[in-house]
Amino acid sequence: MASSQGNGLGLPSASETQFERVLTNASRMGIVFLACIAVLVTLKIGQVILAPVLLAIAIGLMFGPLADRLEKLGIPPALSAGVVVLLLITVIATGVMVFAVPLSEWVGEIPRIWAKLKTELESFKQPLAALSALQDQIRNLVGGSNAMSVQVESGSTLTDIAFLAPAIGAQVLIFLASLYFFIATREHIRISVLSLCVSRRMRWRTAHVFRDVEQRVSRFLLSVTAINLCVGIAVSIVMWLIGMPSPLLWGGMAAVLNYIPYVGQGTMAVMLLLVGFGTQDGLQAILTPTVLYLAINFMEGQIITPHLIGRTLTLNPFLIFLSISFWLWIWGPVGGLVAVPSLLILTSLLSHVMPNRPPEEAPIPERVRRRVVREAAEEIAAKRQEEEAAAKAAEEERKKGAEAKASAKDAPADTKQAATRRRRKRMEPPAGTAPDGTAAAG
Repeated sequence: MASSQGNGLGLPSASETQFERVLTNASRMGIVFLACIAVLVTLKIGQVILAPVLLAIAIGLMFGPLADRLEKLGIPPALSAGVVVLLLITVIATGVMVFAVPLSEWVGEIPRIWAKLKTELESFKQPLAALSALQDQIRNLVGGSNAMSVQVESGSTLTDIAFLAPAIGAQVLIFLASLYFFIATREHIRISVLSLCVSRRMRWRTAHVFRDVEQRVSRFLLSVTAINLCVGIAVSIVMWLIGMPSPLLWGGMAAVLNYIPYVGQGTMAVMLLLVGFGTQDGLQAILTPTVLYLAINFMEGQIITPHLIGRTLTLNPFLIFLSISFWLWIWGPVGGLVAVPSLLILTSLLSHVMPNRPPEEAPIPERVRRRVVREAAEEIAAKRQEEEAAAKAAEEERKKGAEAKASAKDAPADTKQAATRRRRKRMEPPAGTAPDGTAAAG
């Protein structure tokens, strides 16, 4: 009743309209927030299925050009997909066979490395004791308890592995099956999605989304794979030159961990530092592997990657960090592998769903607009003056040409008349002679 009589005209008042607008916006934001929560819960609960499927899509986009080339040679899509999957399995199996022996040796060296690390950490005992005493004093000042009990529940490693093995095996099978079917039916998926578009413009934009997503993800992953192989080779050579045991193992781990930006490099640096502490003597020998690895990684990140990938695939480092943090929190190591490809897919979708306005359509400030108009008017006036001067010069040239032509036309007639007069004068008899040319009678 109050809303209908707010202004005496049966219309709602301005304050009530603003309040309704706020409620509408708040309700929309609430729906978006609930949708985000639902997506997070779905991703967390469906990790066993969704993680290998999304990883298979990313790998399938990477190997899509290879499957296309095989199909152009006349190989059916089902067979080309099988070839790609077998190629990937061969590469993974080869890597496992090459690095299994040195990795098992280093796993056996873990107790000795840990014992040496504890020996090296003895030098930090006094600072840690001083810090513990300071903590006790602070606890006494605030009235806390001096005793703190920590209980660690011990579990059986074999039992954990026994429980995890079926889940890991199921995820591997889901990944391989998803990769095969995605590569074999990706063209059918594209046609099915395009058939759902109701307008020609929507079909055109959807087709461009498919093309850009496949091109960007494939180009990025293939470029990163080549770069990571170079990084692995460089790390292996450097570790061999400094006498680091198992240089191929560290090169392979550097190549694999380099797929996860920031987190992978940090993990590799910490591993090399711990191995240096456990196997080397002296601070310089301990830090040399880590420093050399960080130098190689710096050259790769600042020089090689920007040059090969280019600015078209360059993403905001903050967005990359957020994507990696989110996917690591949701899915763990698998999330770190799909973080950057998923970010590329999302940016490609947003670039077509919400395209940026071209620069020529951007609003121009009034001061800039007046200056542009003035400069354009001055340019038009100068061009008009040039055209008038050119026309005047052309008219003068035309007149001069006409006069020259007229004089040239009259000149032959005058010459002809003079020649006739000279000829007639020559034909006249000399004075004192008869017309027949004889001398006149006396």
